[in-house]
Amino acid sequence: MFAMIIRRMVQLVFLLIGITFIVFMAMHIAPGDPASIIGGPTATKTDIIQIRERLGLDRPIIIQYLDYLNGLLHGDLGISFQTNRSVAEEIWIRLPNTVNLAVASVIVSILIGIPLGIISALKRNSWLDVFSTTVSLGGISVPHFWLGAIFILIFAVHLKWLPVGGLHAPFWTPQGFKEIILPAITLGTGSAAMTARMTRSAMLEIIRADFVRTARAKGVKERAVIWVHCLRNAMIPVVTVIGLNFGGLLGGTIITEQVFAINGVGRLMIESISARDFPMVQGGVLLIATIFVVINLLVDIVYALIDPRINYD
Repeated sequence: MFAMIIRRMVQLVFLLIGITFIVFMAMHIAPGDPASIIGGPTATKTDIIQIRERLGLDRPIIIQYLDYLNGLLHGDLGISFQTNRSVAEEIWIRLPNTVNLAVASVIVSILIGIPLGIISALKRNSWLDVFSTTVSLGGISVPHFWLGAIFILIFAVHLKWLPVGGLHAPFWTPQGFKEIILPAITLGTGSAAMTARMTRSAMLEIIRADFVRTARAKGVKERAVIWVHCLRNAMIPVVTVIGLNFGGLLGGTIITEQVFAINGVGRLMIESISARDFPMVQGGVLLIATIFVVINLLVDIVYALIDPRINYD
């Protein structure tokens, strides 16, 4: 296990270097000049040239990239073109809101998806199975921005049960719980649908296994058969989906944060892309990619905890 972790960490370094190169080049190739945006409509050509020199954009692109890598090696993500503050500080201020939203959304997807998948598998071809499959298909198909707008209209505007938007406290506090309900359900619906479908598929495969029939023949209670024998063995693909969903949710909070006016990393990324704030975009993508890869590593470790037969050595 330890050797696998070391190997994956080494791979992580090369993967992140590749990601930084792709994002760096993509931002510089994309249309739009940060100097022109910063200078505004009244800036002269001389002003724009001076801004480009101040930001270092007049140097060859490969030199700019090597300087950026050198800064990363020293823990420096750069200075924002918009605010003239450290990129790390700007991201750190907004990261808790994004993590709160992503974690709450994963909890929603687990609480909805796994029970739906189990019921669907145990009641195969019944109306419960049809209902669960329909809900899963709807959850995957409905766009987040539309679902969020509908939730705001019903529960915040008309019924006035929940806040319209914003997130000012952790989701485990009373105020934070009220603020996070609508965004978490909006963002977690698609993940819940994927979790439900994977749980159903894995459970159907395990239920027909020989060891399950043997357990029932030995007189093991049905509840123990389902929760101990079936569900535990079916959890490996489900854990994979949950882990990938969590990584995807960190990047997918962009739309939900915009809809619910949450001051998170996703909203910061949209503002930075619009302003061609290269350091901020690069720092945000690097952070999300790092979290995504680390989560995949944790998923592999959880595999071994669920199934002792898995040995990475």
